[in-house]
Amino acid sequence: MSQSANKLSRDRVAQQVAAEIAPGSYVNIGLGMPTLVAKYLDPAKEIILHSENGILGIEDVTAGDPGDEDLINASKARLQLIPGASICDQSLSFAMMRGGHLDATILGAFQVSCQGDIASWATNDTEAVPGIGGAMDLVAGARKVIVVMEHTTRDGRPKLLRDCTFPLTGKGVVDTIYTDMAVIDVDPARGFVVRAMARGLSREALQAATAAPLSYADDVALI
Repeated sequence: MSQSANKLSRDRVAQQVAAEIAPGSYVNIGLGMPTLVAKYLDPAKEIILHSENGILGIEDVTAGDPGDEDLINASKARLQLIPGASICDQSLSFAMMRGGHLDATILGAFQVSCQGDIASWATNDTEAVPGIGGAMDLVAGARKVIVVMEHTTRDGRPKLLRDCTFPLTGKGVVDTIYTDMAVIDVDPARGFVVRAMARGLSREALQAATAAPLSYADDVALI
């Protein structure tokens, strides 16, 4: 079986993230793969989603509903409000982020280091986005920083490294990384600690796809 056959789908990764968010959390969800997390959140957990452009209490539009063109998130995707939602100006929204009022932020990354550094806004090629946006505020202010990303680049280069080579969004801020190959916690003493792996993927293959040493939890789950 090829290594690619053992990788998780983007939706499966999103399901893993959604299942581990604590009930009652206030969470910001970023661009790319993280946007998939919203559709797998259990409504019974009453998780409140935040958008940095000034909305607290959002959800995806109902399937088949075009949505309101004036109601969008920071990714410019249309959304709808949940009962009790609030809308504020962007400065107040950023005050929520910077003031430590969000339980978690879920965002993508180009690179993550084993020290918990994250690079998510600029590269040395055409993947670069226009600017750092609110990401630096989110990773500095949120109580937990969760990264959702593919484990390697399209051409197979590791994205989990000893040191990031792209400009940093935040230094020493990442708590957990969810990839299409594993769930990895960042420990100040041990670096990357694997606590779950794609079923059928060997530890040797996972290490080969990672440019920093991996250690393993006592009980590694298979997903």
